[in-house]
Amino acid sequence: MYNIILTGFMGSGKTSVGIRLSYCMKCIFEDTDRIIERREKRSISEIFQTDGEAAFRKMETECLRELLDSGECRVLSVGGGLAVNPVNGPLLHKLGTIVYLEAEPATIYERLKGDATRPLLQTENPERAIRELMEQRRLAYERLADLTVRVDGLSVNEAADRILQALK
Repeated sequence: MYNIILTGFMGSGKTSVGIRLSYCMKCIFEDTDRIIERREKRSISEIFQTDGEAAFRKMETECLRELLDSGECRVLSVGGGLAVNPVNGPLLHKLGTIVYLEAEPATIYERLKGDATRPLLQTENPERAIRELMEQRRLAYERLADLTVRVDGLSVNEAADRILQALK
């Protein structure tokens, strides 16, 4: 089983790049957030609002455990906070090669400003929230990564091509 796991902050391009990679590799693309939403029959925002972040983080870990049982080749996009939970690191490494899509806070802010579907950014100052959260998570992303790709200024195709070239 050869899987690519895309990690990085929300808005770094995990879904867009993941869809492109799955096309190039002729394999399944999945997103842990969408898997959880399907299973729970509600949005991530609703889960955060009713159950809280801690419950959602447990759902992420359970999702990874379930994916380990599948033998299909896939490109997997994981939620931006999933990498921070130390329990998830070994599960991710068992699943495949971890690629960190790294971006500057300004890039993330430009991509996400006005996006009301991101519960952690529903604050008075989302730009500051992005900077603070990215700083808190940066080391976790870097420690987990088998490969880091800087995505600032890259198109989806360029980012996917860099990943494919690096993994050859």
